[in-house]
Amino acid sequence: MVKKIIVTGSDGRFAQELKKIKSKYNFIFRNKRQLDILSSKSINKNIKTFKPNYILHLAGLSRPMSIHDNQINKSIDLNIIGTCNLVKICNIKKIKLIFFSTCYLYPGIKGNYKETDPVLPWNNYGWSKLGAEAAVQMYSNSLIIRANMTERPFIHNQAFSNVKSNFMFHDELAKIFLRVIDKKGIINIGGKSQTIYEFAKKNKKSVKKKISKGEFPNRMDMSLSKLKKFLKR
Repeated sequence: MVKKIIVTGSDGRFAQELKKIKSKYNFIFRNKRQLDILSSKSINKNIKTFKPNYILHLAGLSRPMSIHDNQINKSIDLNIIGTCNLVKICNIKKIKLIFFSTCYLYPGIKGNYKETDPVLPWNNYGWSKLGAEAAVQMYSNSLIIRANMTERPFIHNQAFSNVKSNFMFHDELAKIFLRVIDKKGIINIGGKSQTIYEFAKKNKKSVKKKISKGEFPNRMDMSLSKLKKFLKR
């Protein structure tokens, strides 16, 4: 029997790429009007209608980063409370929950962060995702993906040459995601560890170097050793 997966936040960039990929799963894409993560009634209605095996939780608030400083109530509602609502209902209904988190949870000091390393977000966006993760980690039937992804083509005209990261494009990550969808726990997913400028230059020859002066920590890169082991199996 084909497993059904409700996807929250279907208007988002990653969901749009996921829609393009053929897979053995039946993805049911729901935008914020069709499934309101702040409404238990809306969540339960979708579960009753579609009877999913999984919920892939992509809905939430990301950019601009300043919104998490200027509108913390909105950040808390959409990234923490909405996720908590899904965790509680998935727990009651015995539905697997897959949550997309972020590399922003790591401190950004030493780099090469493993899933078991201590977390210490360096901005409010990271704190909002950590708040959500806290709830998801209480539910054993879950998968947390700490992702580092961006849209194709690279949208900026400048890129940091002193910030090391694991950027990969949404379409690349979507293909990898399908190979780990049945796993549980926490998995870092991203690309090669390199400076953001090195990543961007391969895709956009005109991009110029820029030096981060505190906007980003210098070592945002994650260890992908756990992911590589999964992909070899």
